[in-house]
Amino acid sequence: MHKYWFHIGSFPVRSYSTLFLLAFLLGLGVTLYLAKVENKARYIPAWLDLGPMLFFGGVIGARVWQVFFFDWSYYAAHPGQIIAVWNGGLSIQGGVVGAIIVGLIFARIKKIPFWTLADMGAPGLLLAQGIGRDADFMNGSAYGSPTGSNFGVLYPVGTLARAQYGNHPLWPAMLWEGQADIILFALLLALKLRRWPTGWLFVYYMVSYNLVRFFLEMLRGDSPRFLFHWDAAQWTALPMVLAGLIAGVWLWLAQRNNKPDADGVQVAEM
Repeated sequence: MHKYWFHIGSFPVRSYSTLFLLAFLLGLGVTLYLAKVENKARYIPAWLDLGPMLFFGGVIGARVWQVFFFDWSYYAAHPGQIIAVWNGGLSIQGGVVGAIIVGLIFARIKKIPFWTLADMGAPGLLLAQGIGRDADFMNGSAYGSPTGSNFGVLYPVGTLARAQYGNHPLWPAMLWEGQADIILFALLLALKLRRWPTGWLFVYYMVSYNLVRFFLEMLRGDSPRFLFHWDAAQWTALPMVLAGLIAGVWLWLAQRNNKPDADGVQVAEM
């Protein structure tokens, strides 16, 4: 892991920040590319307008989630660190919530079906999350618990993981999550080979990602535990799975009697 690529004078160019930005740009690029090849190019101007809003909405949501749900005890003692997003500490789940809120407002103002935008953005979101876990690893800001064996990641001196667990190998939970995101991304591309009710691709993302996240969080060692020995990410993941399942059923029921959109797909308005 390597926190800094280089310095420009006294200004550090951080691996976390650059990989985070790269993840967003590649995710947006995938969205624009798929829009073009799937004959949805008419949505590209909307995505170019929406992209920066999603970025800032996602960052704000991710930071709020991290500060208030994941590590409030630390930030309450170090309030000056609340805005220091360049040091890491961005919750993926909070970022998705922030982006969904921005997307809902944008879709309402522009009179674009929200679920159409959600489906279009799901593949890029999974790809971006996979790259984002690389950013966490390079920064040493997310890590697993001790494996109890010689297997695992041994974090270097100066990282939070080394300060907490010392010379003990840790589960590579965030790396496995990043790899799982890429697998889910590939499966989603395969699902796109056939036509589904509008919104179901995003439902697939909501359910599959949060299930993976729930089980991999059992190996994490950087978050406080609560009831059932679950951390904040697990308590967030299960409601998101439930919300995804409810949304899937609602979309199916709502679209049975709706007229197809311009792509011949049933659309439920939101």
